[in-house]
Amino acid sequence: MSHTLKLPAFAKINLYLRILSKRADGYHDLDTVFQTISLHDTIEASVVHDSQVVLSCSDRAVPVNENNLIIRAAKALQERFGVKRGARIRLQKRIPMQAGLGGGSADAAMTLMALAKLWELNCTSDELIEIGSPLGADVSFFFYGGTARATGIGEQIEPLNDVEQTFLVIVKPNVNISTADAYRALDERALTSLNSKSILSTSRPIADSDQIDFANLTNDFEAVVFDLQPEIRRAKNALLKAGANQSLLAGSGSAVFGIFESEDAQRRAIQAIELETGWRVFPCRMVGRDDYARAFGVLRQFLA
Repeated sequence: MSHTLKLPAFAKINLYLRILSKRADGYHDLDTVFQTISLHDTIEASVVHDSQVVLSCSDRAVPVNENNLIIRAAKALQERFGVKRGARIRLQKRIPMQAGLGGGSADAAMTLMALAKLWELNCTSDELIEIGSPLGADVSFFFYGGTARATGIGEQIEPLNDVEQTFLVIVKPNVNISTADAYRALDERALTSLNSKSILSTSRPIADSDQIDFANLTNDFEAVVFDLQPEIRRAKNALLKAGANQSLLAGSGSAVFGIFESEDAQRRAIQAIELETGWRVFPCRMVGRDDYARAFGVLRQFLA
């Protein structure tokens, strides 16, 4: 087996996100639908014969110490299985930080899978998910990919039938929102309402992706995040003005995404939106579970 692996770590969007309640442990119960998208980081990992884990990154703003989930994931895997070898990891960063796109969690999940293969560990996806879940609530999702419902704090995953592979435009305004600040603002507003429109059935688990109504996408964070950073609302409106069939905040922000009916419509929207100073614009598409698995090649054995 090769002692180096180079693989993508795909971002996600939330097609639906409801915050249900605050728990006694300070976390929040939620009900959400995750969707992998083609925007991705690239992780290149190789084995070293001492126990050090060394990370480098193409983006100097990204920490390469234990504040990075890649390092924490690698060390958690070493500790769990008593691994004496280490790794040298190179991260090509494309997914913007503090955007709600799950870049850090995707990187952590990919690191666990890549190192489990390189270190030749006899482990299962369930064991890797158990290691990854404490690192981030949505790490578990990246062992599935495609379209999936998440409940609890985001760690309980139920795969759904993939939705149509639609064209997307992601816009990252030149502002940031921390997840902690977004949740704090929700708590202050006591946002959740029983009368809110829902694209999901609250009476039973979802079985099919056709229960997702693209005309009524919902994200509870929008009501507070747009007030905290009006520039994010302006980015959403810009996507709608540029022809998006629907637009929604990605996770807790600060990125927003627009759904377009064709590649031509996507291209025209990008030309219009890129006139905005300081915004980062990413053309991409939804990635279904089969395509997700194919992209992982030799790591498919670790997908749930």
